[in-house]
Amino acid sequence: MTSGRLRIYERPKLTSPRLLLGFSGWMDGGEVSTGTIKCLIESLGAKKFAELAPQGFYIYNFPGSMELTALFRPHTEIRDGLVTSFEWPENAFFSSDKNNLILFHGKEPNLQWEAFAECIFSLCSEFGVKVVYFIGSVAGLVPHTREPRLLCSVSDARLKETFQRYGVRFNDYKGPASVATYLTANAKERGLSMATLVATIPAYVQGNNPKCIESVTRRLARILELHIELDELRLISDEFEKKLSDAVQEQPELADTVGKLEENYDNEVFDSEMGDLKKWLEQQGVRVD
Repeated sequence: MTSGRLRIYERPKLTSPRLLLGFSGWMDGGEVSTGTIKCLIESLGAKKFAELAPQGFYIYNFPGSMELTALFRPHTEIRDGLVTSFEWPENAFFSSDKNNLILFHGKEPNLQWEAFAECIFSLCSEFGVKVVYFIGSVAGLVPHTREPRLLCSVSDARLKETFQRYGVRFNDYKGPASVATYLTANAKERGLSMATLVATIPAYVQGNNPKCIESVTRRLARILELHIELDELRLISDEFEKKLSDAVQEQPELADTVGKLEENYDNEVFDSEMGDLKKWLEQQGVRVD
């Protein structure tokens, strides 16, 4: 099956399950894509049952500075001179039988997108998946004190009515594509319905963003009708927001910018109308996707 790249170790008891995808890489700002999947795996007690072998999908030796090439290389750990671990990228499938849900936690491939997608589609065929979701995140002009916006693209226009009920907006975009978009573009001919949900998160906040992970997990749980306990994550989210707000207040220029973002957010002003703020952030070295 797909040249042995898709390895199925167990067969969970699922009936026409849904598949939820999360990738590290380009569309994992704030680690929201992978963080949301991890949170759901833990909250649902999902069990690993299959994986995609990484060989052939990734670039490991990329030319450039050490900081840049570190993003591509496998991870290792050495203790007191002894190599204790060497880790290839992991692409794993987990199942929650109770919720009839498959979760995928992996790394966006650098190479052979077609073969990678074929593995995903093969698993869908093997287990009777009919609906696929991708959750991602990108930097945007959203204040950290507000909910990240959810933007959606779909494989079939008939799906739009479903997501409108959950307050998502449908995006307009032209530019570099992701493997999630490739999957969405090819889902219909495979008999699948697919929706890509992308959260726009604060561009000025770097690294793991617990507030956005909590918000996206909560909204996604509602869309998928999952009953999970998020009190602990909510406490972490509130603490993160408070610390971030305190740090922002120590920088008057940034505090003023965040105030403008809040005002525009509350008045439903979108990125295309916020050129000055976007330019200012980029001058501070903050990229807005």
